[in-house]
Amino acid sequence: MDGMKKYIAEFIGTFTLVFIGCGTAMLVGCDSASGCGYILTAFAFGLAIIALAYGVGNISGGHVNPAVSLGVLISGGMTVTDFCGYVVAQCLGALAGSGLLAAIFAMGGVEDKTGGLGTNGLAGVNDSIGAGILVEIVLTFLFVILILGVTSKNQSHGSFGGLIIGLTLVGIHIIGIGLTGTSVNPARSLGPAIVAAIGGNAGPLKVVWVFIVAPLIGGALAAFVYKFLEDAKAE
Repeated sequence: MDGMKKYIAEFIGTFTLVFIGCGTAMLVGCDSASGCGYILTAFAFGLAIIALAYGVGNISGGHVNPAVSLGVLISGGMTVTDFCGYVVAQCLGALAGSGLLAAIFAMGGVEDKTGGLGTNGLAGVNDSIGAGILVEIVLTFLFVILILGVTSKNQSHGSFGGLIIGLTLVGIHIIGIGLTGTSVNPARSLGPAIVAAIGGNAGPLKVVWVFIVAPLIGGALAAFVYKFLEDAKAE
């Protein structure tokens, strides 16, 4: 039963992240030239993470991201069974969040200024798969190693952990939106891409593998590096 509660918390958390983050992007757009929508979207994702950290973080840890869960798994912070349950719950939550956004925008006749439910893409790196992979690996690495550090038992950030993580995600989005739309989260990318494809826009689904593979690599690298640094400190 405790495991199921964690999975439900991850579902709700990822649903909220996608609904608030992608929903904001859809409303205001992410045109780096004007800047306003760009910044608002970055803060929407970051503030959503802050809210989730204090809302469901005490139940599931508030991963809401398969790359974060993979980092925690490699670090020894969760079982393989829980990892699988978390990833399924996160992907379902992202699908539900995207589906609700699609329904609301369609029913209300609201323009989706991203053209694809806030999906990720490679337009900012001139459709270069290699550049997109590199961007997502680096950004996810930085995000996950920060999370592992903030949540480590050897740290004492107290109640400020969620705030630190959320503000870091804002910074990551500020640099990443113009490049790849900023994924750093396979579930966040997969959900909107699938729902967009159901709606007739299959473009994002064709490259979504980049935003699944690269963040997982970045999360795994962060876990291995942090573990190495933490072990070295203990010697």
